[in-house]
Amino acid sequence: MIVLSAFFSSAETSMMTINRYRLLHMAKDKHRGAILVSRLLSQPDRLLGLILFGNNLVNISAASVATVITLKLVGEEGILPASLVLTGVILVFGEVAPKTVAALHPERIAFPFAYILQPLSYLLYPFVWVINKLANGLLRLFGINTGAPSGDGSLTIDELRTVVREAGNMIPMRHRRMLISILDLENVTVEDIMVHRSEIVGIDIDDPPAEIIGLLRDSQHTRLPVYQENIDNIIGMLHVRHILRVLSDKDIFTIEDLKRVTVEPYFVPLNTQLHIQLRNFQKQKIRVGLVVDEYGSVQGLVTMEDILEEIVGEFTTDLQTYDQDIHPQEDGSFIIDGAATLRDINKQLKWELPTDGAKTLNGLILEYMERIPDPGTSLRIGNFAMEVTQAADNAVKTVRITPLRKNDSRDTETA
Repeated sequence: MIVLSAFFSSAETSMMTINRYRLLHMAKDKHRGAILVSRLLSQPDRLLGLILFGNNLVNISAASVATVITLKLVGEEGILPASLVLTGVILVFGEVAPKTVAALHPERIAFPFAYILQPLSYLLYPFVWVINKLANGLLRLFGINTGAPSGDGSLTIDELRTVVREAGNMIPMRHRRMLISILDLENVTVEDIMVHRSEIVGIDIDDPPAEIIGLLRDSQHTRLPVYQENIDNIIGMLHVRHILRVLSDKDIFTIEDLKRVTVEPYFVPLNTQLHIQLRNFQKQKIRVGLVVDEYGSVQGLVTMEDILEEIVGEFTTDLQTYDQDIHPQEDGSFIIDGAATLRDINKQLKWELPTDGAKTLNGLILEYMERIPDPGTSLRIGNFAMEVTQAADNAVKTVRITPLRKNDSRDTETA
């Protein structure tokens, strides 16, 4: 009876603690034991009823047998000591030890035991059915609906993110970072990664052809927006290769030649989530989009490459953005351009500047101070001491930032 008690106890623990996603994978691979376990777990009330019926039956039977043996050998005075001894034996050998082993190695226990539990479920079905009906009826008296599970067992995004982080050596660190980045795409919008309108390299169609050719010669980009007077008046997008075809036939091009080789621009709403925009780029077979706000004004430019870099990290050799925006100093501080985005700063320096509001360093400082600071103004945001070193044109141009020790950080202060 003690051996049977250990069997039912370990079967219960192994069935309830087995990794459901590993089980699903193994069942799809036609693993016989996994298939049987999945079948049993598809009706958890029936499985628990079977296991508990068997466990209680053998435990009570063991107590009854022990009582009969004690009465015959010792008499009534031996019943209490025998009960205490049997309780300890059942707890150790029939409950704690087998359940511990089953919790540590659920698959090793659940798969072979499924071959025994499956026929038992049919053999003892009438008893289990009666027990489940009585138990479910009692629960319904207390307002508990046993037919409505609390969830379908699917993982949420946050739970899946935790699973990936805790995967350990099963998934290489680089792959884990990529998977986390994919899951984070829905929390990031094109506004967070776009090239701001002030940094867009484009062609003003009113410029002299020679100046346009010089811009094309020095540009590091293959696709450029073409506009007239200002970036809000977009004419189209130009692929450098197309204008080269025009120049192969003539020494100089005209405005009409330039307009003829431009294509219709593709506009992207400012708050579009990255996973949606990635799908839109794929559907439209387009690599570049102009980001517009609710008034139709161009706020920036986003590319397919920008979104992919959010997943796989930087894969180009262009380090100009880092060199221009962030300048490390000998004293451990950094001189950073006010137009630098907070996401880029956090990513490159492994910092945790707040990104739930403003998108740029200039915007962060203006948001906290609620005014345009003068050069020399100092403030503290979280674990960072900041000093405005340059301010002009109604904006903060450069800031000296010094990371502080965590025990030095306090609420935002200004001086």
